[in-house]
Parts: sequence; C-alpha cells; structure tokens
Amino acid sequence: MTTSETSLFAVRRAGEVPAPSLPPFGQFIGGAFVASGSASAVDVENPATEEILMQVPAGSVEDVDAAVRAAVAAKAAWAAKTPKDRSLVLLRVADIIEANRGLLEALESANTGKPSAVAEDDISSAIDTFRFSAGAARAFTAPGAGDYAENHTSVILREPVGVVGVITPWNYPLLMAAWKIGPILAAGNTMVLKPSEQTPLSTLKLAELIADEVPAGVLNIVTGSGSVVGNRISEHPDVDLVAITGSVGSGQKVAASAAATVKRVHLELGGKAPVVVFDDADLEAAAKGVRSAGFWNGGQECGSACRVLVHESVAEKFTELLVREVREISVGAPGAGDDVEIGSMISGAHYKRVLAALEDIRKDGLTIAVGGNAMEGPGYFIEPTVVTGVPAGAAITRTEIFGPVVSVETFSTDEEAITRANETVYGLAASVWTTNSARSLSAPRRLDFGTVWVNSHLVIANEMPWGGFKGSGYGRDLSVYALEDFSRTKHVMYNHG
Repeated sequence: MTTSETSLFAVRRAGEVPAPSLPPFGQFIGGAFVASGSASAVDVENPATEEILMQVPAGSVEDVDAAVRAAVAAKAAWAAKTPKDRSLVLLRVADIIEANRGLLEALESANTGKPSAVAEDDISSAIDTFRFSAGAARAFTAPGAGDYAENHTSVILREPVGVVGVITPWNYPLLMAAWKIGPILAAGNTMVLKPSEQTPLSTLKLAELIADEVPAGVLNIVTGSGSVVGNRISEHPDVDLVAITGSVGSGQKVAASAAATVKRVHLELGGKAPVVVFDDADLEAAAKGVRSAGFWNGGQECGSACRVLVHESVAEKFTELLVREVREISVGAPGAGDDVEIGSMISGAHYKRVLAALEDIRKDGLTIAVGGNAMEGPGYFIEPTVVTGVPAGAAITRTEIFGPVVSVETFSTDEEAITRANETVYGLAASVWTTNSARSLSAPRRLDFGTVWVNSHLVIANEMPWGGFKGSGYGRDLSVYALEDFSRTKHVMYNHG
C-alpha cells in the first residue's frame, strides 16, 4: 500500500520535543523497582517517530510469583483498613497524577503516538477515576440487617476478593490501569498488574510517583509478554480474580487459564459499535458525532463509532456530510499542535494489520470515499478513511479493524436496522440517532449492547458502568458496579432464639 499522490492528508510534524521523563528499569514489586528474574528486555518504541524510547524487562514466571507473594503478604493489612483510610490513599494518588499531569501526558504521547487532546483527556479521566473510586469506597450499600428467618438475624458483609491479577491494553495505557487500580484498591484488594509490553511506560511512571503513598505490596507491576507474564497471572493459584481489558482472543485465553483454579474472571473485550442513523436524525450532528467518536484515538478504541447504519432515504446526504467532516481531520505527531485529531497507529505490526484490512476492503470491491492509504513516514500513520456502499453481511461489518476506518451501510426499516446492528459477536456499545422520542426509548432496549447512547457516542462518566455482552465479555468497569465486581459478599446469620 502506498501513499496516494492526491492525498488530502499530510502528517503534521512536531518541532523539537523535550525527551519524556522515563521510569526506572525493573519490575515494581513490594513497593520498589527490583531486578527482573529474566535477562531479556523488550524495546519500547515511539510509534510516531519509530525511535526506541527505552527497554523494559521481558518478565518471567518468577517475577510474577514474587509479585503475587508481595500482594499476598500485603492483603490482610490493606483489607483491614477502613474505607476512609483507603479513600485517602486514592485521593492522594489522584493529586499526584494531577501535579504531574504534564509529565504523564508527554510520556503517554511519546509511547503511543497520541495527539495532545487525547493524552490530556486520558490523564484527566484517570484523575477522576481515582477520585470517584475514593468516594465509592465509602459508599457501599447492602440489604439491611434483619430477621429474614425466624429467630435468626442476617447480616451481609462485603469483603475484598483478595489478590487481583490485571492485564491492561495498549490503547489507553494509564487510563485503563486507573480503571482497574481505582476500584480494586477501593474494595480492599491487592493486585499484580501486567501492562502491555508495547506501552508500559506511563503505568511504571505512576508506580514510581505513588510508591511512597501506596503501602508496599498493595500494587505490583510486572512487564513482559502475555504468553509468559499474562498466562502466569491467570493461572496462579494465589490470584483470586483476574481482570483483563483486551481482545476477544486474549480474553478467551485468560478465561481458559483461570478455569483450572476456578477463579473469577472480569473481561472487558473488543467491540464493533453500530451507529444507527434513522431518517429523522439530525444528520449534521450525527456526522460530527461520527467524526469525533469514530476517529478518536485513531479509531484504536473498543467503543469506536466505526459501523454506521443509515436509513436509505438519507444515506446520500449523511455520507456527503460525513466525508466532508473527515476531510477536515488533522493528522499529526505528538507536539504538533493542540488541534491535531489523529496520531499514529500504536506499532508497526498493528499498522500493517490495518493496511491489510484496507487492502481486503479494496479486494471486496467496496468504495473508499476518502482516505484509505498509508502516509509518508517516519511513523505509523494511516489516513482517516470512510468506506461506503457496504452490503449487509460484508466482512467489514463484523471485523474489528481498530484503526481510523468507518464503514457506511444502509437499511430500509427500523426492524432491519435493529436486526442488522445486533448481528455481531460483539456487544459492547452502540448509538441511536433520532429526533423521535418514542424511537429514542424503544430502540436502545432492543439493541444488545452494554452501553447505548442516544444522539451522542463515546461519552463516558465514572458514575456509570462500562462493559459489554456476548463476545465483548462480562463484568463492569467504572461506577459502584466495578467495586462490586472486585468484592465478595458473605452472609452471616445469628441465632437468637
């Protein structure tokens, strides 16, 4: 795939960018950075420049075992703390992130190729996640104690699960770590976290910054591959629950590995979010919404508005508006300006996967209305792309490309729209665009997705749960439901007869 000679897009390059503040080399175990049991290391790349930022340890089974021992040793004391005490620790973590937000934004952008607007939003959201979790730690609810059987008083205790193993993805490294660390610690658990080997730097930096605030062993971080570190976390007999944000395939492997020890599993997996645009929708608002939510973070987003189903009577007009919006998207490297909307793909391997998907789209005879090409290097940049004329059942309607690619297909009736939207293995998120109040109430109820927006897409609040159905997994991030997922309930009954 080569760059189009008549491309509308060009990568805006940054001038001199200060070197990011890198974390120490080592595994974070028992409150400090320690040497890895493995002599191997992994290169961590800046995908916007293809330069190597640093190396991190390619962790071993022994590293995971040491981290789990530290988490086990710390769990009784952490669980015994009052919700208020745990809350104060999480509030301090939020304050530290806020005090170092510039440093963390620069490091996140360097490791992921994110434009500043996305990195700033990530760090702001991470701060709010910790602050919400701190409050939620003190606000658990349970059925009232009482006599539900004659002469017996029942009390419900909510307890930590114990040691939680966590595997986080590369698309939102610090934010997805915060989504897990906040509620897991708020609920009184200790944890061992494996960040993506491609994007571990901001998570390791957070550990460095908060090492004096979080008791030793409560939070442990081990870098390395999924096949070694991730698998050992999943199968470890002293890990009581394993939580992953990642692909469907990764989730299946974690669940299978966890089954041997019958541990609980929390899966937040992929998505292919349908955007259903009815004939009475505000088409300009819908087109702007898809521009924002379809291409946010370069489309490397499990809730991305990547699959539009638009009523045939307004399809031509909507497509014209969407293509116009996408033509205006700015592409650039970190530091190239606050108005840059799309950065690079996360890695050379993922860049090749997205380009291969675009080649398949061409082979299938679909129309690329705008974009569709690689962009001149250095860096792994791909033009924002809109694919039109997509027939029902086409591969692009089912495959999660995870790049800056939005497809447009048409429907004739409401029933067809709902049926086609639901015809996917995924069930994470969807949106409905309509000005009809009855339709705005009925359509979301019939869509088989964990989050359904009406006249917006990809708006997230920490007070509300995030998670999917079907192949997108089970369990909920954010909200009090996350704290419940990382807790267990115990019924104590007192005989007073």
